[in-house]
Amino acid sequence: MEKIEHTTISTNGINLHVASIGSGPAILFLHGFPDLWYSWRRQLLSFAGLGYRAIAPDLRGYGDSDSPPSHESYTVLHVVGDLVGLLDSLGVDRVFLVGHDWGAIVAWWMCMIRPDRVKALVNTSVVFNPRNPSVKPVDAFKALFGEDYYICRFQEPGEIEEDFAQVDTKKLINRFFTSRNPGPPCIPKSLGFRGLPDPPALPAWLTEEDVSFYAEKFSQKGFTGGLNYYRAMNLSWELTAPWAGLQIKVPAKFIVGDLDITYNIPGTKEYIHEGGLKKHVPFLQEVVVMEGVGHFLQQEKPDEVTDHIYGFFSKF
Repeated sequence: MEKIEHTTISTNGINLHVASIGSGPAILFLHGFPDLWYSWRRQLLSFAGLGYRAIAPDLRGYGDSDSPPSHESYTVLHVVGDLVGLLDSLGVDRVFLVGHDWGAIVAWWMCMIRPDRVKALVNTSVVFNPRNPSVKPVDAFKALFGEDYYICRFQEPGEIEEDFAQVDTKKLINRFFTSRNPGPPCIPKSLGFRGLPDPPALPAWLTEEDVSFYAEKFSQKGFTGGLNYYRAMNLSWELTAPWAGLQIKVPAKFIVGDLDITYNIPGTKEYIHEGGLKKHVPFLQEVVVMEGVGHFLQQEKPDEVTDHIYGFFSKF
């Protein structure tokens, strides 16, 4: 880890902390919630060894990057703008792109809006969902799962932060990362995260040192920046109306664990395997479902995920 370089880059009116290592064709890794650049630590080292320039920022709102106070500053357009400015600052014209969770959502939209900056995409966990012109996304989740669904619970500024504050940060991080329940996460207000049972013992792929790293950063920064991505979902829906109906025309591969909550949302498996995703991402070349693997697949199965990514990017 000591070989990884850390820099601060000014882009789109904010400062982003960027971790990078290696030289060669550039790969940009995008994390999700509640993650940091650190979630890609093993891939950074592996791809540097394979002859790539591996780059992983803390996205706006996270870690050592700036956190604008308003949730209105966290639309997908803001974050894609951050990344375009980041590439410009690094002198990178076109990049191999890898996303996970919210990073996957941002990666899909970067390929939609700026396909000229992306050579190829490997996205994980979250499929591309075309914009529904008649239903805002938070409203759709509420109709599907009810008001206790975690995305709905995250909407009110300050409310879930108060809940999180009543739980030891290490326990909270452990609980997020080690969940193996593929069902929809619904947290009644009367229970809250504070009322959930203690998480199990750490799995082999997640060490006390790892948990401490995350806990220290989130204790310093707080969770509001990451939560603001959820609070900007409906605003992103409004602002992306000009791209409604467009296909994503970048060579792509999609990877998901079969225990991932995203893979078990009703209709998602059919959408992926019966042609729905391919309709909207026509250059989708591969879909990989990793058996017995949960949401944080790049940490749970780092070598396998690296092999899947390298096997695809090495074609270009």
